Amino acid sequence: MSADVVRMHPDEPEPELVAYVAERLNQGDVIGMPTDTFYGLAVDPVNLRAVERIYEIKKRAKYKPLSLLLSEVSQSYELARDLDTAFDRLTEKFWPGPLTIIVKAGGKLPLRVTAQTGNVALRVPEAAIPRAVVAKLGLPITATAANMSGLPECTHANGVQEQIGDQIPLIVDGGPTSRTQPTTIVDLSGGGSSWMILREGAIPTHEIALALQRA
Repeated sequence: MSADVVRMHPDEPEPELVAYVAERLNQGDVIGMPTDTFYGLAVDPVNLRAVERIYEIKKRAKYKPLSLLLSEVSQSYELARDLDTAFDRLTEKFWPGPLTIIVKAGGKLPLRVTAQTGNVALRVPEAAIPRAVVAKLGLPITATAANMSGLPECTHANGVQEQIGDQIPLIVDGGPTSRTQPTTIVDLSGGGSSWMILREGAIPTHEIALALQRA
């Protein structure tokens, strides 16, 4: 059986559809959803069964943590600890946008979401749909790419349907994503002035370095 599809306006998500998607997440469903880079798999990160289902669908290694999407920067301070000026500089310049930042996880997050690493990957996307859903749900949502491990990431809802539509109940079709490059991933979990690029994506490394230069 293939997933149901809900079509949602990419720039002005319909409130009744946003509420419906948030309710499905609240019920523990895994939902395919557009971000500003690729389509992702969204679940309530506090629902451990839903989190486990993502690992099963993607055949994802258990040691790999899941990234979380936020609706605004302020949510970071509820989910992470020891945030410093480096974090502030990066979020001020690049959020909302295609930058994932790894920081030390706070005590509210289940260890399963961090894959026992004690760290969490956070992002505020430019895409309106996931931000609206997060705001309605009142929680962040997971954002791992909605594809089978080893297969290409999906920039359209039909790609999600083809790859994993028989394993998830719902896909939000918000049209094509605005980018075809993945997020850049910066690791700030070492603390102090240390930082590391784990993946260069839509934001070049030199732009990250410039943003982190001390005034």
